[in-house]
Amino acid sequence: MLRYANPTVFLRLAGKAIPVLWALALLAGAAGLWLVFFVAPADYQQGDSVKIMYIHVPSAWLAMACYSVMALSALGTLVWRHPLADVSAKAAAPLGAAFTALCLVTGSLWGKPMWGTWWVWDARLTSVLVLFLMYCGVIALWNAIEDPVRAGRSVAILTLVGFVNIPIVKFSVDWWNTLHQPASVLRMGGPTIDSSMLYPLLIMAVSFTALFFALHLAGMRNEILRRRVRTLGLLAAQGDGGVEAGLETAR
Repeated sequence: MLRYANPTVFLRLAGKAIPVLWALALLAGAAGLWLVFFVAPADYQQGDSVKIMYIHVPSAWLAMACYSVMALSALGTLVWRHPLADVSAKAAAPLGAAFTALCLVTGSLWGKPMWGTWWVWDARLTSVLVLFLMYCGVIALWNAIEDPVRAGRSVAILTLVGFVNIPIVKFSVDWWNTLHQPASVLRMGGPTIDSSMLYPLLIMAVSFTALFFALHLAGMRNEILRRRVRTLGLLAAQGDGGVEAGLETAR
């Protein structure tokens, strides 16, 4: 990983990877949607409303995965002092918030016809709402501290503290009696969902995952460039000599 600590090397690799990830996201998304609407059957109880699952479930997976990426980045910041770790964490936070919000909205749309209400305070829904609030808190902390180094360390501590909620989100349906159905894909003993629904769901998950990584790398690239501009601006205030030193550092 030390090889990719150089921002210039990272920018070059990200420039090559982002178009590939975009292509994978679009192709998998198109294939997944075709399977959802023309191959995947309606549920015998839920009818066509079950097809919300193909957006809701990948969003839920990515909501947890994004926070896991942030937690790994937090360790990189506090333990390994990786120079791009806090950049990764900052780029992942708004993406995680977006996926979590999408999970909550689609869950409400799915829950209304099934449960007769938009919202219930059961363990799974409440823990996902807490996850969304954690994302909001992380984003707010990033914006509250101007110095990126101090902000990165503060956010890393908050992120690791909040990671305790991820196992609660995952296992809440097993630990408590909830309205939410138990795991049917990522479980011991293998999936319980029929292949006619499983394959479209997995393809949609691939599309969402590729979309996340494409946006994540793009966000990291933008953050690196933003910090370079900030550094050059600070050095410009110190005179021409500072600008020349800053340009050399940015390379």
